[in-house]
Amino acid sequence: MNNNQFAKYFSEESLWKKIKNYSKSAGTTVVYGALLLYYVMNDKKVSIKAKLTIAAALGYFILPTDAIFDFTPIIGYSDDLGVLLFALSQVSSNITPEIKEKARKKLGDWFGEINDEELQVLENKIF
Repeated sequence: MNNNQFAKYFSEESLWKKIKNYSKSAGTTVVYGALLLYYVMNDKKVSIKAKLTIAAALGYFILPTDAIFDFTPIIGYSDDLGVLLFALSQVSSNITPEIKEKARKKLGDWFGEINDEELQVLENKIF
């Protein structure tokens, strides 16, 4: 993935709009991945290189034209999740317990009760 290719599409406003409009169809796993990246990106200790990787992944997530159309049932967000997982694996050393807690709290605010096992499956793929 060329970091600059999708990074130009990232904006905080676009991220929140995408999550607000599509969080139910994207599901908690995809949204959790996006939130983890968002909170890592806002950590002042994270390198510019890591932030470019995150911006590219979130830019792809926000981009209205995907490799797989997001409205496609079941598989519509699989490409987004793949890109998010790649970015998460690249910046995993920056994901602190505090960042995980922030992401889980925000997810709980939006979805109510969340399935911890789903989130653990994602975390196991990252670490």
